[in-house]
Amino acid sequence: MESEMKIINFIGKNVKRGKNVKVWHFTYVGDRTRIGNNVMIGSLAHIDYDVNIGDNTRIEGMVYIPPKCRIGKNVFIGPAAVLTNDPYPPSKKWAGVVIQDNAIIGARAVIKSGIKIGKNSVVAMGAVVTKDVKDNTVVMGIPAKKVPNYTLDTYNKKRKKWES
Repeated sequence: MESEMKIINFIGKNVKRGKNVKVWHFTYVGDRTRIGNNVMIGSLAHIDYDVNIGDNTRIEGMVYIPPKCRIGKNVFIGPAAVLTNDPYPPSKKWAGVVIQDNAIIGARAVIKSGIKIGKNSVVAMGAVVTKDVKDNTVVMGIPAKKVPNYTLDTYNKKRKKWES
């Protein structure tokens, strides 16, 4: 007798999902989370309770998003990125992360609780973000620092060149 492997996701209570939402294997979505239209959430992602995710956002596998985070529209969060909710664990006070529209978060980036990532900004892979990132800014390193004269437009030009 062949055994069947069931693909198990946990979707909490009162989760609101928009149209065309794709949730891949072994993913957790906590209670009272709101997910916009055309969102993709990768395998093994953990999205805790009271999280808002905007339209057309892509969250890759193994991402951790803690409670009360706010993620805008057209955001990309790369594999194994971690948003945190407690700057002094274990404390009794938490703060979510805010990622505004059109931001890109690279693979394995870590973002400290209470941080705001501005619109059209890029957080490089492996960066550790300990301070707010202004709109139209690219940051990289540990701790993450602004890269002079590097914007989302520059990033997109490099990406297009890479793809061609």
